[in-house]
Amino acid sequence: MKRSTYLQPTGIFWDRNEPRAIDEADVPAWRGLPLAGGRLSFSALDVLTRVSGSATKRKTIVLGDAFSADWGREGLAASDLLAAISTPRPRLGGMSLDKPRIMGIVNVTPDSFSDGGQLANTRAAIDHALRLEAEGADILDIGGESTRPGSDAVMLDEELRRVIPVIEGLRGKSRALISVDTRKAEVMRQAAAAGADILNDVSALTHDPRALDVAVESGLPVMLMHAQGDPKTMNDDPQYADVVLDVFDFLESRISACELAGIPRTKIIADPGIGFGKHLHHNVAVMAGLSLYHGLGVPLLLGASRKKMIGQLCDVPEPKDRVPGSLACAIAGAQAGVQIVRVHDVKETHQALAVWRAAVAGSEAGL
Repeated sequence: MKRSTYLQPTGIFWDRNEPRAIDEADVPAWRGLPLAGGRLSFSALDVLTRVSGSATKRKTIVLGDAFSADWGREGLAASDLLAAISTPRPRLGGMSLDKPRIMGIVNVTPDSFSDGGQLANTRAAIDHALRLEAEGADILDIGGESTRPGSDAVMLDEELRRVIPVIEGLRGKSRALISVDTRKAEVMRQAAAAGADILNDVSALTHDPRALDVAVESGLPVMLMHAQGDPKTMNDDPQYADVVLDVFDFLESRISACELAGIPRTKIIADPGIGFGKHLHHNVAVMAGLSLYHGLGVPLLLGASRKKMIGQLCDVPEPKDRVPGSLACAIAGAQAGVQIVRVHDVKETHQALAVWRAAVAGSEAGL
């Protein structure tokens, strides 16, 4: 059953006080609650309610009124959401998520939308990945199948040939976490055996009927992304009642499915899927609603780097020329409390996030 009430934290700011837990007795003294247990806090909530069809009602309440508000039948759901929004997120592969982490993209493909064909062999891919790590990447995301809009599927043997040697080659040379970007269960299985630390599936473990079982057996963290439809046709005519809430519902259902299968919530990351089965107005709505997804109670991943949305907003047809817009997306994600940004341009993103953190913290200690 889909929920009818959603909470989006607003009034987000860098809290120079130590993070604190929810305490009703301390309501009058609240300046804010920590967002996902981090140094960002929120001081208000937008309460979104599905009315009928595509209609959504929104009202804003200050945080101190949250406990005294009349939630009606949604009281328990609202309380659970508030706890999920504020609860600290667990470490990912031993890495703390107390600041935005950078996932560097390593596309070992001939047809990716931005950099297809640039890493045509294993040696080039490994060198590129190590360069991204040196520039500040905390995670290296290795992919052997383009899932850009309009792309064709890649045969299993070819995808394995592309990604497994890269993972094996990086395992002894890199200290970054290694994720494999794949929809195929067998690629997940062999990548885990080769030393991958994370499984990143743009279909949220729905494309391959064996993927969920393999993910459970691997014991690795999983990244679940929202996408409407297959990459070949997903952007032809995507339809939503309310894209922000529909994406939340999908991710919540996939998180529940993973938990039921045996993957603990502490090993799940959610990605709202910018550009996957979404037109421009859908994408900008999801960007504006990013903080709502903290209600899922898991770390958030944002992948907007060089995407068509930026080109449409700024009239920039070439993906390689969309770096400034990509940095703006990364900063917007960081300000919304997103824990991981997936990017092509690691050096530029690392610098932008470092300056943002120092500026909002008012000190280089923010780094």
